[in-house]
Amino acid sequence: MPDPRLSALTTPCLLVDETRMVRNIDNLSQHAANLGVTLRPHLKTTKCVEAARYVLADGTGPATVSTLAEAEVFAQAGITDILYGVGISTPKLNRVIALHRAGCRVTVLLDNAVQAQAVADASRAAGIAIPALIEIDSDGHRSGLTSSDPALIEVGRILHEGGADLRGVLCHAGESYGAVGRAAHAKCAEQERLAVVDAATALRDAGLPCPIVSVGSTPTAHGAKDLSGVTELRAGVYVFFDLVMAGIEVCSVDDIALSVLTTVIGHQTTRGWTICDAGWMAMSRDRGTAAQRVDQGYGVVCDEAGTVIPGLIVLQANQEHGVIARHPDFEGDTPDFPVGTRLRILPNHACATAAQHQHYHVVPEQSGAPLMMWSRFGGW
Repeated sequence: MPDPRLSALTTPCLLVDETRMVRNIDNLSQHAANLGVTLRPHLKTTKCVEAARYVLADGTGPATVSTLAEAEVFAQAGITDILYGVGISTPKLNRVIALHRAGCRVTVLLDNAVQAQAVADASRAAGIAIPALIEIDSDGHRSGLTSSDPALIEVGRILHEGGADLRGVLCHAGESYGAVGRAAHAKCAEQERLAVVDAATALRDAGLPCPIVSVGSTPTAHGAKDLSGVTELRAGVYVFFDLVMAGIEVCSVDDIALSVLTTVIGHQTTRGWTICDAGWMAMSRDRGTAAQRVDQGYGVVCDEAGTVIPGLIVLQANQEHGVIARHPDFEGDTPDFPVGTRLRILPNHACATAAQHQHYHVVPEQSGAPLMMWSRFGGW
């Protein structure tokens, strides 16, 4: 039976299942506690103050962001301990300083002497010791230094002796997103841990401070078995999860809390297509499952209540049209959907799909309670 709360919504729109979201948050919070580390949730996926309240232990942090726009919005909401987890560029330091003066301690990230000198110079000029972490590379995925690179000590000294506040080291095991299964994620997590602990040891052996040793990606955060020497754990997409995470077995499809509500608007019967009003503007162009064992197209199709309909995916997408069809590997029967049928689509990448929308419509844990609407924001 159609849910009257959803029937009032204009499609396409973004839905959040509060029950699944809370379960995801609680599971990782307990895992971090069991490992004896502080959880520093990444807020980049939700970009939403209301959602942030669910993941922050006391409402003020610690938190991670990927843009200064996020830091500014969350600082206005009372979050006072924020890590800006993208390498800092000189023109952004004025905004970092403004956040400090407004009462929000923003830690910056860097991995080279030019950045370090800019942070040190800005710290002296502002009379504020800007806290900084040095990014460490554990797997060649992106940026960062290794523990054996002489630049590690050079960067540390520039910060420590130049007026900034050297807070420690940070690693993101990005290659873990290509690893399948909990055992593989545990192996990536240990590689990440060793890289960052070795870097912390190198700094301390050089007489430099390193109070923070930070690790995190959603796969390694869930796969880690031992975080000895680590002080904090970061993850972000776990709040909602998505098909990419399900495809590498970090979660199950039943854990995905985010979906796009769509309406059937037509058919191409001879092709076996059902046309809906959720194209790539609603789902994003992210095709993250295309490189996985099971390619889920632009998303997995569910009924209006959120139950997966076996064998159906959004096979292709135009700007405002989605084409729902049988998965090429599925041989069972699939239902016919009359025009006007409401369906939900589970996304490949929660961050990318959420970025296409301005609001979340939240289906509450309490049965029959009215929907909540949360605003989300974008920009840099």
